[in-house]
Amino acid sequence: MKVHQIQVGNMQNFTYVVEDDVTDEGIIIDPSWDLDKIEEVIQRNNLKIKYIVNTHHHFDHTLGNEAMAKSTGAKIIQHEESELEKDISVKDGDEIIFGKSKLSILHTPGHSKDSICLIGDGKIFSGDTLFVGNCGRIDLPGGSAKELYHSLFDTLYSLDENLILYSGHNYGMSSTSTIGQEKITNLVLQRRTEEEFLDMMGQ
Repeated sequence: MKVHQIQVGNMQNFTYVVEDDVTDEGIIIDPSWDLDKIEEVIQRNNLKIKYIVNTHHHFDHTLGNEAMAKSTGAKIIQHEESELEKDISVKDGDEIIFGKSKLSILHTPGHSKDSICLIGDGKIFSGDTLFVGNCGRIDLPGGSAKELYHSLFDTLYSLDENLILYSGHNYGMSSTSTIGQEKITNLVLQRRTEEEFLDMMGQ
C-alpha cells in the first residue's frame, strides 16, 4: 500500500491518495481543495479510484467529494452517523477493500460524531481524531471531550505502536509519526483519568 500525502488549502489539510501496489486501484481520503494535485497523482500513477473516503463530515475534508466523484466515478464512503450525501455507509469494524489492499474502520467519535480512523498495512489514517502532537478540537457541533477520551484511550492507545500515523492536518513537528511516538511525546495521549482529560480540554 503506497501513500501519497498531499497538503492542500490554507488550513494545512492533508488529502491522501492511497494506492494498492499490486493492482492499479486506489482510494482518495478527504478531498477538499487543490484537486489538481490529486488528479496529477492519479494520472501519474495510472490509478483507478474505487472510493472516496471521508474521515468525518467537516467541509475541509469533504469539499472536493462531488468533483472527484464525477472525475473518477468513485463511490463516496462515510460513517453512518454522517448526514452528508454518500453512496456507502460504514460502521466500526467494517472493511474497505481496493485491489489487494484492505483498511479497517475504527469509529472514533469526539471531534465529531462520525469521525473514523482507517487502519491497515502498518498505517493509520486518523483524520482529526489524533494529530502529530495534538488532537482534534471538541468545540464544534457534535464534538465531545468525553467521547474523544474514550476514542483515544480505549481504541487508539492499545494499537500497535509501530503504526505509521497519517493525520488530517499538518499541525505537528513532522508530517507523520507513529502511535508509539505519540504515546511518548503527545500531551493528549499521556495517561490520565477521564476527569483530568475533560479538565485539560476545558470541559
